[in-house]
Amino acid sequence: MKLGQLAEFLGATLQGPEELVITGLATLQEAGPGQLSFLANPQYRKYLVDTQASAVLLRAADAEGFAGNALIVPDPYLAYARISHLFDPKPKAVAGIHPSAVVAADAQVDASASIGPFAVIESGAVIAANVTVGAHCFVGARSVIGEGGWLAPRVTLYHDVRIGKRVVIQSGAVLGGEGFGFANEKGVWQKIAQIGGVSIGDDVEIGVNTAIDRGALADTRIGDGVKLDNQIQIAHNVQVGDHTAMAACVGISGSTRIGKHCTIAGGVGMVGHIDVCDNVFVSGMTMVTRSITEPGGYSSGTAMQTLADWRKSAARIRQLDDMAKRLQQLEKRVETVTSGDQPSSDG
Repeated sequence: MKLGQLAEFLGATLQGPEELVITGLATLQEAGPGQLSFLANPQYRKYLVDTQASAVLLRAADAEGFAGNALIVPDPYLAYARISHLFDPKPKAVAGIHPSAVVAADAQVDASASIGPFAVIESGAVIAANVTVGAHCFVGARSVIGEGGWLAPRVTLYHDVRIGKRVVIQSGAVLGGEGFGFANEKGVWQKIAQIGGVSIGDDVEIGVNTAIDRGALADTRIGDGVKLDNQIQIAHNVQVGDHTAMAACVGISGSTRIGKHCTIAGGVGMVGHIDVCDNVFVSGMTMVTRSITEPGGYSSGTAMQTLADWRKSAARIRQLDDMAKRLQQLEKRVETVTSGDQPSSDG
């Protein structure tokens, strides 16, 4: 595309020739002629002077004194996100059902949908317009995929999973697996039937090998615009509010409710049956053991240390209980001394 076209697409201020042809995207360090780059993080400003990019997405402040070609925007990273789709090489699906796919006679598949090789669409399933179901996907009985959905190869949807519009699900994800529900009878675990489903809102993205379990009674629910990274576990009856994002390896225990616009960093664990309010940020490796009722940031993981320093800290942690008891004893002694009879002024 021409630089002028990209400026119009973004509503950007153009610094440079309109006819300059842009053929791809790259980082400041790696870009070459014909490529567009961006400066979003101040720590990469040092690469701006020597970049070989044909043009750069810049804030107005960073464009001052920059002699090269630029598209000046309020948020270069957001602008890059929008432009990235124009240069995405992902193959486009072709409408139709591959001859090797198995589609139940009473399944509803829109004529514009693409059903890949060896996919299975079970009885009563509904595949809406412009949906892509990749090779070796499984769509269980009565499951629904809304308009514009995209399932990468080897996605599994169990029965009664409802997917909203424009949902992206990456390979290996499993939606609607049976939740971890058992009742104990004299030391023996008895299975509880998981008779709920899974409900996914619009514009959701679900990463590679992420699992979302079906509800025990009511549905497990994921709100509109939620973004889930790879290898996340969402247990039965969890509710996730609109536009919440979770990084890789998060684990959410059963019946926990997470609010809207939350950000959950990598490796966070949450116990079951708690509530997390809207607009909460939880830092990486935090263990959330109780409800969060106030917006803001929360952490519990310890920062990295050298091995020698960590061993010293671990040794101190083991001594904390004994130190606390000794401190209580000292406080009692001090209190006894300070509250004792004082000598009279004439004594």
